[in-house]
Amino acid sequence: MTIENDLGRDDIKKLVWRIAIPSMLAQFVSVFYSIVDRMYIGNIPEVGAMALAGVGVCGPVVTMVGSVAFLVGVGGSPLMSMKMGQGDYAAAKKILANSFLLLALASLLLMALIYPIREPMLQYFGASDITKDYANTYFSIYLAGTFFALMATGMNQFIICQGFAKTGMYSVMIGAILNIILDPVFIFLLHMGVAGAAVATVLSQMASCAFVLSFLFGKKAPVKITFGGYDWALIRRILTIGFTPFIIIAIDNVMIISMNAVLQKYGGASEGDMLITCATIAQSFMLIITMPLGGITGGTQTILAFNYGAGQTERVKKAQQYIFLLAAGYTLLLFILARTSGSLFVRLFTSEPVLMSEAMNAIRVCTLAVVPLGIQYEIVDGFTGLGQVQLSLPLSFFRKAVYFVSLFLFPYFLGARAAFYAEPVSDILGPLVSFLVYGLFMKKILKKPVVPMA
Repeated sequence: MTIENDLGRDDIKKLVWRIAIPSMLAQFVSVFYSIVDRMYIGNIPEVGAMALAGVGVCGPVVTMVGSVAFLVGVGGSPLMSMKMGQGDYAAAKKILANSFLLLALASLLLMALIYPIREPMLQYFGASDITKDYANTYFSIYLAGTFFALMATGMNQFIICQGFAKTGMYSVMIGAILNIILDPVFIFLLHMGVAGAAVATVLSQMASCAFVLSFLFGKKAPVKITFGGYDWALIRRILTIGFTPFIIIAIDNVMIISMNAVLQKYGGASEGDMLITCATIAQSFMLIITMPLGGITGGTQTILAFNYGAGQTERVKKAQQYIFLLAAGYTLLLFILARTSGSLFVRLFTSEPVLMSEAMNAIRVCTLAVVPLGIQYEIVDGFTGLGQVQLSLPLSFFRKAVYFVSLFLFPYFLGARAAFYAEPVSDILGPLVSFLVYGLFMKKILKKPVVPMA
C-alpha cells in the first residue's frame, strides 16, 4: 500500500506543510460552500436579507450538531495515531471500530432529540416572527441529513491521521463542489428558496460521506473500519480526548447564538434583524479565519501524536514551531484582507448601502486580534493532540468566559453594536494566558513517558 506521508521519518518541515496545507484547504473549501449557501440566500429577490438572518440564526445550531463529529473524530484520531506510532495496529483498528459505532449512534440520537423541539429552540436563539420560518425550513431539512454530516466530518479525521491528508481534502472538495453546483439549481431554477439550499447541502454531505466510508472500508487504508471489539473504557477515553474540540466548537456556536439574542434584544424591533444579518456576514468572514486555522492546528495533531507516541520528542518540538509560524502567518494575512478587501466580501451578500456599512464595521472589529487567536488555536490543539486535555480544556473555557462576560456587559452599557467588541477582547486575553501555560508545562509534558492507552 502507498502512504502519502511517513509521520515518523519524513522531514518534519515538509511533513507539516504536506499535512497542514491540505487540511487547511479542506476547511477553507468547507467554509466556502457554507458561505455560498448564505450568498445565494442573501440574493433571493425581495426576501434575501430576512432569509439570510433566519439562516444566520440556525447556522450556529447546525454547526453545534456537527461538533459531535469532532467529539468522536478528534477524540479517536490522536489515540489511533499514537497506537500507530507504537506499532500497535490491532489497538488502532479497535479505536476506529469504536469511533465508527459512536458516530452512528450519536447521529440517530441527535435527530430524535432535537427534531421535536426545533421550532421553540430557534425562536429562543434569536429568530424573530419574520425570520423564524426561514430558520425552521433550513434546519428541519438539514437535520434529516445528520448521519451523513457526522460521518463525512468525523470519519475523515481517521483518514488524515493515517497520513492521507490529500485524500481527506478530496472528501471535503467533493461535497463543496457538488453544493456549489446544486445551490443555484435548487434555490433559483427550482424556486425552492431556503429549502433548496438545505437540500443541496444534505445531498453534498451524502456524497462526502460515501467517499469517506468507501476509503475506510477499502483496500488503501492501513487501518480499516471493522466491527466488534467494543470497549466502554476505550469509548470513555475517546470522549475524554474529544471533549475539548467538541466543547470549543459547541461553545463557539453558543457564542454566536448569544450574540444574535443580544443583538435582537438591544437592537430592538427597528434594528435587531438588521444587526443579526450583519453579524451573519461578519461571522461568515470569521469562519474563513477560524475553520482553515483549525485545519492547520487540528490536522497536524496527527504529527504530534504519532511522534509523541513513538518517543520522538524533538520531532514534536520542531513540528510545533512550524505550526505556530503557519498559524500566525495565515491569521496575519486574513487580518490584512479584512481591512483591504472586506467590502468586496460584504458585497457577495448584499448591495444595500446601510447593511454593507454596518457589516464592514462588524468585520473590522471582530478581526482586530486574530493573530493572537492563531497562537491560541495551536496551543490548545497541540495539548489536545498530546492527550493533555486537563490543560487544553481550561484554556479554551477561559477565552470563552471572557467572551461571554464582554458580550453581556458591553451592550448593556454601550449599546447593541458594542457586542462585536467581545471577540477581540477574548482574542487578546485568552491567548495571553494560553502562552503562559504553554511556557510552564510543555517541556515537562515532553519529558514524561507516554501513558498507555487502550
